[in-house]
Amino acid sequence: MSDGIVWLADLDGWMSSVVFARGIGPEELAVRMGGEPGGATEPITDAEVRRLGITRWRPAADGDGVIRVGRSGNWSFAVEYGDSTGGDLLEELSRDGTEVVRYVPPQEHPPARVAYARDGVFRCGFGLREEMWRRGAEPDLLLPELAAAGVLSRDGRTYLPAEDEDHRTGYRRSLGVVERRFGLSLAPAFLGDARPPAYAVRGTPRMTLTP
Repeated sequence: MSDGIVWLADLDGWMSSVVFARGIGPEELAVRMGGEPGGATEPITDAEVRRLGITRWRPAADGDGVIRVGRSGNWSFAVEYGDSTGGDLLEELSRDGTEVVRYVPPQEHPPARVAYARDGVFRCGFGLREEMWRRGAEPDLLLPELAAAGVLSRDGRTYLPAEDEDHRTGYRRSLGVVERRFGLSLAPAFLGDARPPAYAVRGTPRMTLTP
């Protein structure tokens, strides 16, 4: 578990999101995100998905998307590409006692975002470098850790780092809080040469993923 997730702050962010789930296996996570049971494709690398043209800016035909799944420690995980929207379904993903953490890289304007759900309830979420605006049934769930890391004042109303701080530095600080709180880790190789199974989601579930 030495890789952590802080390094995600340095990605270009062309994938749609990374979803972690504790309490279910990778295939069940894929199914809850819209994949077909038993529908895993041949293993495929991140670069091969990119060569298919399935990115968040250019989804596949008919609104399809792809997720690649695996396991790290106690957590299953999925990386979303294209028009996949399974990661938005936090209540469904976290039903029956499952815990879910989702990281969404920065889009054209919104900041990167994190969200946490457990047992069918969206508990806490916020934009990175916008942590003073928290949402969910337990919006202050991570406030003690965010304050201890120098992200927020103790009352959670003030963002402490300087406004001109490099945004990636701020992202790393908050991702470190999330990493430590939940024990998350994802090997950088997963977005390199690793070849985990993939699932087609939305649109035609049996779309061809051969690069």
